[in-house]
Amino acid sequence: MARSKLLTGVLVLALVVGSTTPAAAQQDHAATKAALDRYQAVAGPGAAVHAGDATGAWTLSSGTAKVGQQRPITANDHFRIGSQTKTFTASVVLQLVDEGRVVLDAPIERYLPGVIAGNYDGDVITVRQLLQHTSGMVRDVRDPVANPDGTYDLAELVRSAMDEPAQSAPGAAMNYSNVGYLVLGLLIERLTGRTARDLITDRVITPLGLTETSFPAPRTRALAEPYLPGYVGERLGPFFFWVDATTAVELSFWSTAGAMASTPSDLVKFYRAILDGRVFSPAALAEMRRTIAPNHFYGLGLAKVDLSCGGEAWGHNGILNTGHNSFTLTTEDGRFASVVTNAHMPLTSPSSTPVLDSALCEGSA
Repeated sequence: MARSKLLTGVLVLALVVGSTTPAAAQQDHAATKAALDRYQAVAGPGAAVHAGDATGAWTLSSGTAKVGQQRPITANDHFRIGSQTKTFTASVVLQLVDEGRVVLDAPIERYLPGVIAGNYDGDVITVRQLLQHTSGMVRDVRDPVANPDGTYDLAELVRSAMDEPAQSAPGAAMNYSNVGYLVLGLLIERLTGRTARDLITDRVITPLGLTETSFPAPRTRALAEPYLPGYVGERLGPFFFWVDATTAVELSFWSTAGAMASTPSDLVKFYRAILDGRVFSPAALAEMRRTIAPNHFYGLGLAKVDLSCGGEAWGHNGILNTGHNSFTLTTEDGRFASVVTNAHMPLTSPSSTPVLDSALCEGSA
């Protein structure tokens, strides 16, 4: 996800540094290391992949976690996971479906009367469409009114988007919408009387033992230690021009669409738990994995990637203007891979899919 904001900080000009990965690990996973190096050469100052299967895990790092240092990115580094937050939000909604409190194909007006207005019709847009990005709602919030302390309320974020033009008619096409997931956050809050932050923590993070994963409270911008600094900017060949944006964003602006923090190690546990059926019912998982034409790659807060070695993997990517870009995938047979780079480049968006594909296919050999 991307939204232009004025970032304060020091502009850094530096030469891309070499890999800090131990030689033995590079040799054990040479193909994936080569794919990671190629990715890092067009991504941020550093990039890493944490991968494995039921028998064990391994981590490769390329470049550096921090500009001006020679430090590898580890599986325990905290960073902002951006739109991977959406899978957590979708998980709570599907739990409410399991409890009979939400019907996927019911209009959102049933749960949020009078909220979806202006250019949108809450009697037509369904919960499923919000989860699957087929509601037609605008992609991003543009002009919400902040609270006096600089934070944002979910209700205000949603209200401010109602006068924005629709991307399409409801159900007509898939058009990615952060606003749709803010509406789902508001749905969670109105149905339960509790904050979405508390519900995601109590229903998903804590039960799964994701001790390094968190949904930040308003005005909380710092990451837990150890953390991966994030940079925003662009690169020109071996040089990159970055501003440190790690704490430059008020995360309540992104809320249930992209505010959370985690680590590569915790993220693979989360997606593994989903495919293992430990987050909601088998029926809800089947709905989550029901993709839509024509590309059949996105379900309900979960994406499908076809692998070069056959089969498929499930997960989500996440980009945030804190300077973090990530993607986590898992397979039904227990393989997993999570990639992260410490930069958000608004003008270019290099793909980490070849790294994930190599790591997952290596594990299937």
